[in-house]
Amino acid sequence: MTELRFTEEQRDCLQELINVAMGLASDKLARYLNTFVHLQVPAIRLVDTEQLPEHFASRYEQQSVTMISLGFFGDQGLRGETIMLYQLANVDVIAKLLGYSNDDSSEAEMLTDISSVLTTTFLNGLAEQLENSFSYAAPRILSSRDQHFADKLASTAEQWQLALQVDIRYQLTDYSFNCDMILLIPGEAMMRLRLILDQFLASF
Repeated sequence: MTELRFTEEQRDCLQELINVAMGLASDKLARYLNTFVHLQVPAIRLVDTEQLPEHFASRYEQQSVTMISLGFFGDQGLRGETIMLYQLANVDVIAKLLGYSNDDSSEAEMLTDISSVLTTTFLNGLAEQLENSFSYAAPRILSSRDQHFADKLASTAEQWQLALQVDIRYQLTDYSFNCDMILLIPGEAMMRLRLILDQFLASF
């Protein structure tokens, strides 16, 4: 995987692009929930997909988690899959805020809606900066509070070579709302991303 790693300049560039895209997603979420959203600077790193289940299993140990996936396809060879991981400790409060009923089906619908808002806004913001465009598959619920999400994450991640792990923490003014985003990207798409970043850097 060495040849697929980012240079320091590429990583710094990607970090700035992701910061902008996350700011757009945070603003969209704030409008969607009609409340203020505090967004920390997201940390990003390139990892082997086999590392993901153990990392997130320890992070979400003894917590209820839902995973929602959304595939994306770009016009310059960029493609991949996003996975949103949600802690469910305060999901009832968010459901009430948005007017959803308090049952499992409504919970799934709500998190799918939020995933669509966050993921497409983030990816559209990223694509626009790279002078690219993405199309999207329908969101899929991969795991729920009644399933061991680490096993499901492992079976999904093994289909990909690399993961661009983006750690996000959204903090609502009056509510607790935390999630993690994972971008799963195949090797050839990562090579395209490096070339696009180089072109972006050369334009300055």
